[in-house]
Amino acid sequence: MKRITSNFDTMSTLQTGPVSPTEMASRLPVKLTGLVAATFTPLTSEGELDLSVIGPYVDYLTKRQGVRNIFVNGTTGEGMSLSVEERKRTAEEWCLRARGKMDNVIVHVGCLSIKDSKDLAHHAETVGADGIGVISPSFFKPKTADALRSYLKEVASAAPTLPFYYYHIPALTGSNLLASDVCKGLGALIPTFSGVKFSGTDLMDFGQCVRHGQADQALLYGVDEQLLAALAFGANGAVGSLYNYLGSHFNKLLMAFAQGDLVGARALQFSVQDLLAFASKYGFDVALNKQLMSDLSGLSLGPPRLPLVPCRPEMAAAVAQKYHQIFPEPGELLE
Repeated sequence: MKRITSNFDTMSTLQTGPVSPTEMASRLPVKLTGLVAATFTPLTSEGELDLSVIGPYVDYLTKRQGVRNIFVNGTTGEGMSLSVEERKRTAEEWCLRARGKMDNVIVHVGCLSIKDSKDLAHHAETVGADGIGVISPSFFKPKTADALRSYLKEVASAAPTLPFYYYHIPALTGSNLLASDVCKGLGALIPTFSGVKFSGTDLMDFGQCVRHGQADQALLYGVDEQLLAALAFGANGAVGSLYNYLGSHFNKLLMAFAQGDLVGARALQFSVQDLLAFASKYGFDVALNKQLMSDLSGLSLGPPRLPLVPCRPEMAAAVAQKYHQIFPEPGELLE
């Protein structure tokens, strides 16, 4: 893994006293940009971890899709359905297999228990992750932005050398606090605060995150089907499940936008929307998406874990056929 956080690796030998918040913030890497694939967690047919798939998975992302950043144990990875021990083993394997091949492995460590979140955060730091992300608790929900900021600060304190990302996904957490309110002043509380993974459809809220964010913070958008709109608002990166098998095409979209080719970028975004509009007829959820990834990549990712149930094979086959109709040629990889 290309260790952009390698300045932390020698900190213990160079620093003789405690690191101040100002010093810590100054040692953070440059902001995360570009595509970040939200990875699926490979399971056996019996629903147990199948870590042997992760090595080939890394090669598929880097060589076939041109994606060199990943977000592990998130929504796509069914992280909330895994035990703490399973999440640790999965994070370890991704960090190990990605070393020297990928630029960033961001590990999601959010849990219902703050002790579990801190445990996972500390573990991510010890196994060589390049950052951590945290969602809002979803059972006992924070009622105010201050309450959520306090929670995030406590989790971040368990991994004081890792870039910290707030993962905003209100549709699943049920926490309807505005991300722009949560992020306001978060850098003063968390010296390692490095940006937000915004997986919501409220572009006004996202725009306010951009408007009031710091220049060195990553603004990562997480709704793949409207990425182009978020780019216009100022997103400098994206985290999503579609980048697992559409990464090469989304890289072309990013390039077209950067070059001012809005017609080309719009055409690519519309193609993605056509695919998802078709897939939504079958109920495009994590289960169908995971099977689609298996079919398109040749990787055996296994079924989802209960309470999600496997999709019918013919459903994924129909979506795969539509994929090949819309994207008949592999996307051109961008160096």
